[in-house]
Amino acid sequence: MHVLHVDENHPLLLDNLAQAGFKNTLAYKDSKEEILKRIDQFEGVIIRSRFPLDAAFLDRATNLKFIGRVGAGVENIDLAKADEKGIQLFAAPLGNSNAVGEHALGMLLSLFNKLQLSNQSIRQGNWLREEHRGLELEGKTIGIIGYGTMGKSFAKKLQGFDVKQVIYYDILPMEEDGIATQVSLEEIQATADVLSLHTPQTPLTAGMINTKFINQMKHNFWLLNTARGSAVVTDALVAGLKNNKVLGAGLDVLEYESSSFENIFKAQKDNPSFSYLLGSEKVILSPHVAGWTVESHSKLAQIISEKICSAFGTNLKNKS
Repeated sequence: MHVLHVDENHPLLLDNLAQAGFKNTLAYKDSKEEILKRIDQFEGVIIRSRFPLDAAFLDRATNLKFIGRVGAGVENIDLAKADEKGIQLFAAPLGNSNAVGEHALGMLLSLFNKLQLSNQSIRQGNWLREEHRGLELEGKTIGIIGYGTMGKSFAKKLQGFDVKQVIYYDILPMEEDGIATQVSLEEIQATADVLSLHTPQTPLTAGMINTKFINQMKHNFWLLNTARGSAVVTDALVAGLKNNKVLGAGLDVLEYESSSFENIFKAQKDNPSFSYLLGSEKVILSPHVAGWTVESHSKLAQIISEKICSAFGTNLKNKS
């Protein structure tokens, strides 16, 4: 089978597929328009997030048997059209779930202990102990929205910190796992000291954390978002940070992201809310890298290649 690789991934993916008899073609720098001219030549396509595989694209892919999405989210793929055409979809949420859980915990600990601020202060020649007195996780209620592989990973990382409780809201009923307790969204809002988002991008989650939601939180709270930037209305978050309803925020993703992440600074240069986030001492930012570790890079490649080879009847020796 002939596979087109739209994005560059860990070499393990190419090696595993080649070993299993697939023919790899690399199109890392080809435009979508260029790829459209020859997509009908391929039975498989591997993508991260460079451009959407919309209905028009899939209609041109007349021989496509599968799509490999090297990551967890699949919002850049027209799932209905893929299903209509009988195209199998392979994603790898387990490949970077541990990384996301660790990243969320790291952001939270950094916010609570003012590590970023104290580091900067010392480097500027100041030794301000009282100003950098931190908080402890012990006794806090941690609320999670979205309890798939990412949300559960974060919950697991909280074990051993003597938090008061870890609770979660999910639109699907979940089996009790002894790690966290499923509750209503209203109970999350009534009890959580920390709110961590682990939701996919869907019409239900877009703009979910808005002014109304923030005001309905009983306690002033800390917000973590390692999911999708579209879940948080930035203007509402900034207002919450200014009035101290939101005590601090750890944001790995932003509402303003596009497929060309680097252009965010130019596109949002006159946006006061974006400027506030960049300048606020209450905010920690990272460039959409929560699941982007050295280890997850190879895990994602291994998982995707194993799924493809298993589905299409080829043998693959585990090289991870």
